[in-house]
Amino acid sequence: MQLIRKDPNRPVLLDRSETIGGLPLRTLSFPMLEQTGCVDHVFTTREGGVSSGDCAAMNFNYDREDDPMVVDANYQRIADAFGGGRSLRHFVCAHQGHTANVRVVDVRDGGEGTLFRRWGRDVDGMVTNTPGLILGVFTADCTPVYLVDPVHRAVGLVHSGWRGTAAGIAAGAIDLMRTHFGTDPADLVCAVGPSICRDCYEISEDVAAVFRDRFGTQADQILLSPHTRDGALHCQLDLWQANRLVLENAGVKPEHIQVTDVCTRCNAKLLFSHRAAGERRGNCAAFLSLKP
Repeated sequence: MQLIRKDPNRPVLLDRSETIGGLPLRTLSFPMLEQTGCVDHVFTTREGGVSSGDCAAMNFNYDREDDPMVVDANYQRIADAFGGGRSLRHFVCAHQGHTANVRVVDVRDGGEGTLFRRWGRDVDGMVTNTPGLILGVFTADCTPVYLVDPVHRAVGLVHSGWRGTAAGIAAGAIDLMRTHFGTDPADLVCAVGPSICRDCYEISEDVAAVFRDRFGTQADQILLSPHTRDGALHCQLDLWQANRLVLENAGVKPEHIQVTDVCTRCNAKLLFSHRAAGERRGNCAAFLSLKP
């Protein structure tokens, strides 16, 4: 299935197919993160898993109408792709709640979200300096943001929907990395992953007001094409640019940020999209791990 890009003449994400366990697996990845040499990472597509029905075929959410053993198998395929003999006990996946909460994790958290749930529904990001752990967040239009500190060998991964973006969850993760690992934001290499694009993401005035309050004069860069529909004011929200601004305002160098060229809604047959399918869907995932 062809990947639809916002600018096909300037592709950003690598579209990669490989064979894992005799079966094909298709994922997306960022060259800038790969060039750090210290991490494994992917953004998953719907191709390459063993789920069926509305979740076909690569679903990572146990709360959907999917067989848990099948979801386990999907996770194991990612572990096999990352290598190093990793398994479900190496994943750390939050039970997301559209919060701005970020947690520092280590080897004691391995298996969170796959083998057990101890945290509750209040975490939308994780940071770690433990090699081999695989951080994971789930999306179906929301934005994953990858954070890599190649100097102190630490990483962070956040789920940043409109609420998380407005609250600056990526900046909160950077603060934790600075406190716990000594990270200098200027050293970070970051990527804003696939999510719904501004052309597909119409929001109401109450949501726009939250972004005006959060971003001030920068709000004009992310709230676009104001228009009236059914007597109410609406506009288009650019989550990609909003998260770029969050990162830059936190001290990340602009040249160290790579922003996706892939919209989940435009690619609803290849990527899960809530705007396209509602609740009758699975979830894609962003995964990030320090190399063992």
